[in-house]
Order: sequence, then C-alpha cells, then structure tokens
Amino acid sequence: MSGISGKAAIAGIGATEFSKNSGRSEWQLACESVLAALEDAQIGVEEVDGMALFTMENNPEIAVARALGIPELKFFSRIPHGGGGACAPVQQAALAVSAGIADVVVVYRAFNERSGHRFGAGPPPFAYAYNTDQEYRNWINPYGLLTPAAQEAFLARTYMHRYGATSADFGAVSVLSRKNAANNPKAWFYERPITIEDHQNSRMIADPLRLLDCCQESDGGVALVIVSAERARDLPHPPAIISAAAQGIGPQQISMSSYYRDDIDKMPEVELTANQMWAQSGLTQNDMDAAILYDAFTPMVLLQLEEYGFCGRGEAKDFIADGNLEVDGRLPINTHGGQLGEGYIHGVNGIAEGVRLIRGTSVNQPTKTLNNVLVTGGSPVPHSAIILSADR
Repeated sequence: MSGISGKAAIAGIGATEFSKNSGRSEWQLACESVLAALEDAQIGVEEVDGMALFTMENNPEIAVARALGIPELKFFSRIPHGGGGACAPVQQAALAVSAGIADVVVVYRAFNERSGHRFGAGPPPFAYAYNTDQEYRNWINPYGLLTPAAQEAFLARTYMHRYGATSADFGAVSVLSRKNAANNPKAWFYERPITIEDHQNSRMIADPLRLLDCCQESDGGVALVIVSAERARDLPHPPAIISAAAQGIGPQQISMSSYYRDDIDKMPEVELTANQMWAQSGLTQNDMDAAILYDAFTPMVLLQLEEYGFCGRGEAKDFIADGNLEVDGRLPINTHGGQLGEGYIHGVNGIAEGVRLIRGTSVNQPTKTLNNVLVTGGSPVPHSAIILSADR
C-alpha cells in the first residue's frame, strides 16, 4: 500500500428521501443530508473543517457552513466533470485528512434534478457559454447529440456491432437494478421490479438506448463524513477504510463520448484509474467482493466491467448472464438499486451504499464476507473511483 491508502475512512453517511419533487430548496437538501451524515458519525457540526464538492454543486461551502453553524473551514475543493468525478471529492477529502490539513471533511451533493433543471432535457444553460470547456459541443450539437443519452448511444451501438451484444443484454442490467431497488425502502422504485419484457417494451430514447436503459432524474441530497482511519475506529460504526482513490483523464478526452479516438469503445481513463488503485492498495480486481458501478446508462456497466478487468473485452454480456452480478454472485453490484432504481444523486448515493456493504447493513447484503468494495464514477467522461475496505 502507498500514499493515502488506509489512512482515512468514511465514518458517516446521510441522505434525504429521493423524490421527483422535494418541495424545498437545494440548499435545504444539502443541509439536511450533511446533518444526517454527522449524526450517523456522532460528530458535531462544530468539528467540520473541510468540504469537498462537485463544481456542479449549486450549494456553496460558505452557504452550507453558515446555515449549519460550522465556524470555520480550513480546506475546500471542487471537482468538475459531473458524474465522472463522483468519487473524486472522496479522494480530495482523504488527501486532506491524511496530510493533516483537515480533520473532518464533508462531501455532499444535493439537487432538484427532476423538479428543477433536468439533465436529460438538453444542454444546460452553461453549455452555451463561450469558453474552451464547452467548445466540443460546437462539433456534436449540429448532429443532434444534445443529451447524454444521445452522446452515449454512439458507444452502445458500436459495442453491439462489434461484440454481438443486444438490447436485451443491456436490459439485464436494468432488470437487476430494479430487482435490488424493489427490496430497498429508500429507493424510488421500491416494490416495483421489472421484467426483460418491460425493458424491451419501453420507448426508445436514443437508439439503441430505451427509457429503462437510462438512470432516473431525482431530487435529493447525500452526504459523507471522512476522518482519519484512527479516529473512525472510535466512532459508532465500523469504518469504511479508503484503500484507494484515483482519477483519470485519457488521451483525446472530451466531456462525454470521445469521438476522436481511434477506438471510441475503449475508455483509457477508466483503465488509468483502475491501475492507480491497484498500485495504491496492493489489491487487484480479483480482491473486489462487490462493486457499485455508475449506471447512468446500462451499456456503461458492461464497458466498466471490461475496463476494470472483471471479464474480457466483449465478454460482459456473458459475465452478467451467468449470474455473477446477483447479490450472491461473484461480484454483486448496485445492491441499493443503483441510479436506475434507487435515485440519481450523481453517484454519491452509490458511495453511501458502498459504506453500507462494508458495514454489513445493506438491505441486499450478500451472505459472503465483504472485505473490499469498488465504487466508480461515471464513464465515458473523466473518471474517478475508490476502493472501500473493511478494517480487519
């Protein structure tokens, strides 16, 4: 192990309900989730001295600190690239804690993504800004690639052509996520499983992506509390040790699908992230007992399984069909229902589920002992991931 590995832990998790109309401001959702996470960790608001967030977070550190009575912050950082950066704020928090810059760092994500601005409705207002960050849209918008679903459909169709995958192979991911969500009282789709026929009959959004290939649009907030591993051992819950945390940007990277690569179905940013984590932790994909894979769209689950080395290129459909992703399979995934079934809080709710798996408190807890859980951010954007481990 090297660097930050094993030096910090997630000691508290908290969330609001996941809904389609929260009825309150995003600021309030952020504050509620932070208070819930601190209560879970049994740490007072006065002890918080750091925050790590998304650049897309609409609730700034100063506003949340002021509302909650947090007296001062010694550390604050922001991570871009939306869901691709989902795990990166945890990396930032672990860096700050392990370096002694801050003692209690909070990560939160809160938005009204259904009742407010809907990501699936087309380019957000900032997409029309005249800056380098948005210039790639000039080359894709004229072709109708206006939404994340349309942009990722290119990869999905190419993958199907190359490896013989079908829409039903993608649908298997959706069916599994909804199966897990149906057993999760906190999930939006609690007690509402689907069949593969439901998936195949759902309307087309961006060929080949159907409605049930796409994650939800949700209102809600989720927060995490990161402290040193040493301190976490004295707190109420078993710590989720951060064994590795990494980010990755690959060659010819653009924000969604990197169309100018020689092979648009490969995601070198994911491979780069994976290799860093194996090196940091001394672990490999064979040591992962479960995974929370960012499931904004079902095909990306298949591609991530392959990029992380759980199966060979083009083999993910068979890996899934063999039952490996079931709760008691080789690699149970998205036991909370994922963003397809529980809620879409930009992947931070998945990190919270990773913590529950380590604690042994998931509503779909596998029967086998879990020592290491992989949690990933979105793809095919600049990527991030963490490994959470039991303190054994």
